[in-house]
Amino acid sequence: MTSISEEREARLAALPLTESGPRPGFAAGTVQQIRDIWAHRELLDMLVRRELKARYKDSTLGFVWSLMRPLALLLIYWLALGKFLGAARSIPDFAVFIYTGLTAWGLFSEIVTAGTGSIVANNGLIKKVYLPREIFPLSSVGSAIFNFGIQLGILLVATAALSEIPTGARWGYLPLALAVILVIGTAWGIFLSAVNVYLRDVQYLVEIVIMIAFWTSPIVYSWALVSGELSPALQQVYLANPITLAIIGFQQTFWVGGDGQPVPPHLTEGLLVWFVIGLVMLWLAQRVFVRLQGNFAQEL
Repeated sequence: MTSISEEREARLAALPLTESGPRPGFAAGTVQQIRDIWAHRELLDMLVRRELKARYKDSTLGFVWSLMRPLALLLIYWLALGKFLGAARSIPDFAVFIYTGLTAWGLFSEIVTAGTGSIVANNGLIKKVYLPREIFPLSSVGSAIFNFGIQLGILLVATAALSEIPTGARWGYLPLALAVILVIGTAWGIFLSAVNVYLRDVQYLVEIVIMIAFWTSPIVYSWALVSGELSPALQQVYLANPITLAIIGFQQTFWVGGDGQPVPPHLTEGLLVWFVIGLVMLWLAQRVFVRLQGNFAQEL
């Protein structure tokens, strides 16, 4: 009499083999991977929920903690820079200005840092079952978007309470800036998650680069201060960072008190260009990821 385990092994042996390596061709391979990810969308949703629950497991306040860090940073910068160093005198509605930048930056930094360690953190699943490995950095993106949504709600309330409510054409900057952050952040998250499997020092390097990039973005100081200190050539170098443009786009949306402040020329066009470049980066990052994923199980 055939045992249950033998029947199960026979059924598994009858299933078609699924290739986990790179699909041939840039175009055809990309389409196939997108189909694989879409077929596993329920698993992606479960991974996002698991990541959120695990982050606040056994916590009394739960998701409230996702607000504490940006609010604590807001208080620190508002006191240290705004009041003690006098930055609030040259930057109107300084609290709204700071929190706007922190909200945009928090989304990008969480996508990149969490995405970088996502493959290593899920090594148990990767070594046991087949599934599109891009799901793991994408789950970090989903978790970051959830936390961003909470912070964005707070920003909307704070903007309405502390300054004028944003209206009109200024809302056009928000989807552009958000799209740039998402595509650029996801591209880096997917690429670095694969590289981090082979070079574990990458995750520590990313933390340092993220810290440096924070201070080279107009979050705690305005573009007016940058344009007043840098030559036109250096200004172009400074604006070569797409996240800088995205943060300024967020400020153009929510920082009503900053109307009349200098803005980089051709901001809308710059965001559109970087969105297109970001899509290309995302595609290339995914193809590099697929090329590197073949030896994930052995390296982990």
